[in-house]
Amino acid sequence: MTAEQQTATVRRFNRAYTQRIGALEDSFLGMGLPLPAIRLMFEIGSRPGTVRDLRARLGLDSGYLSRLLRRLESDGLVTVAPDPADRRRRVATLTGRGRERWNELEARSEERARTLIDPLTPRQRTRLTAALAEADLLVRAATVTLAETDPAEPEARAAVQRYFDEMHRRFGFDSSGEDIKDAAMLCPPDGAFIVAVSDGEPVACGGLQTIAPGIGEIKRMWVDETWRGAGLGSRVLRDLEKRAAALGHHTLRLDTNETLAEAIAMYERAGYQRVARYNDNPFATDFFERPLF
Repeated sequence: MTAEQQTATVRRFNRAYTQRIGALEDSFLGMGLPLPAIRLMFEIGSRPGTVRDLRARLGLDSGYLSRLLRRLESDGLVTVAPDPADRRRRVATLTGRGRERWNELEARSEERARTLIDPLTPRQRTRLTAALAEADLLVRAATVTLAETDPAEPEARAAVQRYFDEMHRRFGFDSSGEDIKDAAMLCPPDGAFIVAVSDGEPVACGGLQTIAPGIGEIKRMWVDETWRGAGLGSRVLRDLEKRAAALGHHTLRLDTNETLAEAIAMYERAGYQRVARYNDNPFATDFFERPLF
């Protein structure tokens, strides 16, 4: 399939789906509000947070988000007030009436989804569910943003903690004092730390440090379990390789544990070759290297 055919397929699906879910209606699902306002109300009711969180999760311009919030406030569905923990931030919450409308939205959304799949056979429903799950993962992967971040920032620390937790779960990794190493080694001018964010949440990360003149090392490579299979790990790895080349490195190394079979497979696909042990990491069993040019 050519690139033109691929984009045509995506556009055809977008046209059909937006019509069938009611996205073109002024009153989405008969709720008396357009889709953007309904989507915002759903997000507030599902995952309460600050206005800044909402803007990050939904990818909305701050001015447009403010207008939507004022619309919901004027309808008595939402209140926006200073955050008691930090009055510089504002928190949006549903009112009692807003929660009633949220429950109604859930019921109508469930009914619309049921109406869409009712005409299908059980086999067709299974195929559709699998296809939509795959499409959802890939579309979200395509819209993930990668950003260089200070390892000491809350977003980076959250990602690394999830990495530590998984490594401990899988092979008993002890992270004592490791975050201090991150802060010292994974920062410019000799290193970098990348966080991948979707809907305002970290879903992958990876770091780069310099271990010798011209030699860099990949560290803290992690992808959220629900995101695996979407190529996000490879994307983070490629980003780190470009940064390593920009730092003047001619070689990249990494170590890993034999239990992380999926990570080892990704490194091998990316051209990393097994080498002899090059460090004293007691949790590492497999060592890899790749020339950058």
